[in-house]
Amino acid sequence: MLEGLPPNNAAHLMRLTCDEATARRIADIIVETFDPAETAAAAFEETPSADGGGRPWIVEAYFGAGPDEENLRALIEVAAGREAAQAVSFGRVDERDWVAASLEGLKGVRAGRFIVHGAHGRGEVRKNDVPIEIEAALAFGTGHHGSTRGCLLMLDRVARRRNPRAILDLGTGSGVLAIAAAKLFRRRIEAGDIDPISVAAAASNARRNGVGAFIRPARARGADHNALRQGAPYDLIFANILAKPLRDLAPAVASLSAPRADIILSGLLARDVPGVIAAYRAQGVAFMRRLDIEGWATLLMRSA
Repeated sequence: MLEGLPPNNAAHLMRLTCDEATARRIADIIVETFDPAETAAAAFEETPSADGGGRPWIVEAYFGAGPDEENLRALIEVAAGREAAQAVSFGRVDERDWVAASLEGLKGVRAGRFIVHGAHGRGEVRKNDVPIEIEAALAFGTGHHGSTRGCLLMLDRVARRRNPRAILDLGTGSGVLAIAAAKLFRRRIEAGDIDPISVAAAASNARRNGVGAFIRPARARGADHNALRQGAPYDLIFANILAKPLRDLAPAVASLSAPRADIILSGLLARDVPGVIAAYRAQGVAFMRRLDIEGWATLLMRSA
């Protein structure tokens, strides 16, 4: 599981060896608490084992600036207890591509008909899969996070009953969702992200997957870009971000939606769901379905 987007000079590291459940809880609370444009977290098995069990897990967090160690230990104690908080270590790392390092040994992730994998996982692709190969780059979205998988599963469900003509991906990150939609529907996908590294990574991943002609990501704060507005109205909109920006985006998303558009929202903890649903209902957008994976909720909404 990977999430976050550290700056290129992310040289500060927090590390803990523990069990899988603890590693995932700590990674989740870090990415929920800190700005994802400045902090990243990864949870992964230390050494893959043939029998599939018994090996320790590692949780790592990367920071662009030195973290407040005392406050971070207090946060970890809330998530995983005093013993875990005391066992955490801090240090510096050499300049490197942290996602590439974290992806080593990770298997491809399946979500419905999709499989998200790195170059090392091409052998896992089966005959009827829709493969999405993601380059190890500094951008959120490798498919291992519950919110990304939830969005792919919702997309798979939507695609079985309709063929949307206009599609928008807000906060595209590595471009996974835009690429998945382009592979299914073979049409132009408008995509935007506030971070220039994400924009470059999404464009590179689109070319890697043979859909570069359909996806030209734009640097945009939310939907504030001419290319994103001019593509409206949209039949399908993705926004896999976080709860507050999702609430703030509700008026813009509603205004860009075609009648009965499908809107897939994610990046939500359970406690965030009622507030996000209420924000969209206030704009005439109805709640249709919810999917929970590893503590992260994905919502399918529909415009009036």
